[in-house]
Amino acid sequence: MARRIYTPGDFTLLVKRSSAGLGMFAGSSIPKDSCIIEYVGREISEEEAYSSKSKYLFEITKKKTLDGKPAINKAGYINHSCKPNAEAVIHKARVFIFATKNIKEGDEITYDYGKEYTKEHCTPCRCASCAPELHTGKKVGV
Repeated sequence: MARRIYTPGDFTLLVKRSSAGLGMFAGSSIPKDSCIIEYVGREISEEEAYSSKSKYLFEITKKKTLDGKPAINKAGYINHSCKPNAEAVIHKARVFIFATKNIKEGDEITYDYGKEYTKEHCTPCRCASCAPELHTGKKVGV
């Protein structure tokens, strides 16, 4: 794999309605392996992370957690998928979202939030790959 460039590209990213509420969509094509956006937020203490009800916490290290509520973090609109087209990469105590495949204009950008998050907040999983009937309005197999 080529060396990654940890600078988000100049992509058009749109926040709009998705089957999960709001989501982030590609407003232009995004090539595979491109850095899409940085996940940013307020650094919070271990105590605050433990007691927080926020669904936008991103643990970078055991002692560093970001609260990336979408008001300050556009990447917070990226929804979960068990078959994502992007991934979160931690580099030098920062979080970057990279395309894992070519993303076409109009596609929703998604990454896998991980087993711990989905077990706590998304059981059963209702992402497009696990529950397609929720995303198309059609029953699967009918």
